[in-house]
Amino acid sequence: MNKNKYLRYLSAAVLLPLGAMTAAAQTYPTKPVRLIVPFAPGGGTDTLARMVAQRLSETLGQSVVVDNRPAVDGIVGSETVAKAAPDGYTLILVSSSHAINPALRKSLPYDTLKDFAPITQTAVQQLLLVTHQSVPATSVKELIALLKANASKYNYGSSSNATALPMELFKSMSGTQVQHIPYKGTGPMMNDLLGGQVQMGIVGAVGAIPQVKSGRLRALAIGDAKRSATLPDIPTVAEAGVPGYQASIWTGMFGPAKLPRAIIDKVNQDVVRIVQHADFKAKMNQMGSESVGSTPEAWGQFIETEIIKWAKIAKIAGLKPE
Repeated sequence: MNKNKYLRYLSAAVLLPLGAMTAAAQTYPTKPVRLIVPFAPGGGTDTLARMVAQRLSETLGQSVVVDNRPAVDGIVGSETVAKAAPDGYTLILVSSSHAINPALRKSLPYDTLKDFAPITQTAVQQLLLVTHQSVPATSVKELIALLKANASKYNYGSSSNATALPMELFKSMSGTQVQHIPYKGTGPMMNDLLGGQVQMGIVGAVGAIPQVKSGRLRALAIGDAKRSATLPDIPTVAEAGVPGYQASIWTGMFGPAKLPRAIIDKVNQDVVRIVQHADFKAKMNQMGSESVGSTPEAWGQFIETEIIKWAKIAKIAGLKPE
C-alpha cells in the first residue's frame, strides 16, 4: 500500500467511529437509560434522582431507571459508571461524597476528575444538626456541654462521607467527642436515628425536615450559612454557638469519560430545564433544597474546587486517608 492510500485508509478508520458516535448522539436515546444512585433508597440523593428520572423519561421518550448501588460511600456506584461504555445509557447522580472521597481514601478505583464527563449540578441541600428526642439538649450550646461531660455515652450516624465530614468538622470546632456509626444510606441511618440506636447526626434536609415537623427528631441548628426557609426559627450552627461553621451538600450528574458532547449537551439541556421549572423548584424548596442547573463546564470546575475544599476540611478535622 503506497503512502497516499495508507493515509486515506487511516483517515477513514479514524473518521468512521467519530461518524458512528455522531449518528448515535443524534438518535439518542433508543433504549432505557440507567441512572445510578450510589446510595440506598430513601435518602435525599435518591429522592431527587427519582424526581428527575420521572420527568426525564417523559422528555427523552425512554424510561430512565434508577439503579441504587449503596456501598462504600458511593465508590462502587461511581466505579460502575467510570467503567461503563460512554454511550449515554449509564449515568450517575452523585452527592458531595464524590468530592470528599479523595480526601479520605488513599486510593480509588477511578480518577475523580478524569474518568467522568460532567453534565450538570442539580441541587444544593441544607444540612440539619438533629438529635433523638431522648437527648437532653435543646440547643447547640447545651449539646456541646452534654458531649463534653459524657464523651463516651453518645454516638452519631452518617449516611456517607458527605454527612460524616460535616459532623467531624463540628466536633473539631466545638471541642467535643462523639462516636461515629456509618451507614450505607440515609434510609437505614434515619431508621436507627428515629429508633434511638444512634442519638444524633448532621442530616440532609430532605430526609430530616419531615421528621422534625412530625416531632420525631429535634432540630438544633442549620449547617448552612443561612437559615432554612422551611424552618425559619431554627438558627444556624454558627449563630447557635460555633462561629464560622458552614456546611451543605450538593448533587449533580455525570456520565463516563469520553461521552459524546452531543449527548452531554442534550442531557444537560433536558435536566436543567427540569430542575429549573417553577413547580420543581418549589417542591425542592419545601424539602430544604435549592435547584441549580449548571453548564457542564461550570459543574466540572465546581468539582475541582470542592475536592480542594473538603481536603482542607478533612485536615482541620484531623482526618487522614485510610
